[in-house]
Amino acid sequence: MTPIILIPARMGSTRLPDKVLADIAGLPMIVHVLNRAREAGLGPVAVACGEAEIVRAVEAAGGTAVLTDPAHPSGSDRVFDALNILDPAGMHDVVINLQGDLPSISPEYLRAVLLPLADPAFDIATLVAPVSSEAEANAESVVKCACAFGEGQDVAPALYFSRSRVPSGPGPLWHHIGIYAYRRAALARFVGMAPSPLELREKLEQLRALEAGMRIGAARVPAAPFGVDTHADLHLARQNLGHFS
Repeated sequence: MTPIILIPARMGSTRLPDKVLADIAGLPMIVHVLNRAREAGLGPVAVACGEAEIVRAVEAAGGTAVLTDPAHPSGSDRVFDALNILDPAGMHDVVINLQGDLPSISPEYLRAVLLPLADPAFDIATLVAPVSSEAEANAESVVKCACAFGEGQDVAPALYFSRSRVPSGPGPLWHHIGIYAYRRAALARFVGMAPSPLELREKLEQLRALEAGMRIGAARVPAAPFGVDTHADLHLARQNLGHFS
């Protein structure tokens, strides 16, 4: 595999506007994410930007930024646009789509998301972590992945994703982490499809792939990374900078 890591970033955010440029210890949040991705040592890293302000912030930090169409409906579309600009010859066969609001993401997690793609049966790979509380299990903001790991296994097929508590019955629940590794052809196919019925119902983009018969492999990691989605999250990120600086 020859991966490239692309980080989609735009200024618009319902709960925390302009959050990707929010200052954390003197650096915009997007630069912290960029630095974590570089530390993974997997290949080139670039930010797929929706606005010129983000381009300037990334380039000021010595990073690579690509200005993409601000009208793109999703981060996946933005990533695919940037991929074709940066790598028109198709040198990179795997694309890691990393969210721009995970300033504490462990580089190990970026390596882990590639594990399912060692199996040619999987088109897309993602991460899950154990659900650790009833509140987390019942929160609509926490996406659950229906998957089951055999003894000693760290990769399993992702059979469904929901904001509801799935699957039912006794046993572990899995918190989906929105980081993806796509085979290049799978990403091209995915962004070329219209939103699917279950995707629209659950408001979960990954269901489009499952409804189209694509296979998603989930790699398990110990805990979900901290994401910045609200002013309270940003305050906590600033307080705990030492954990990811």
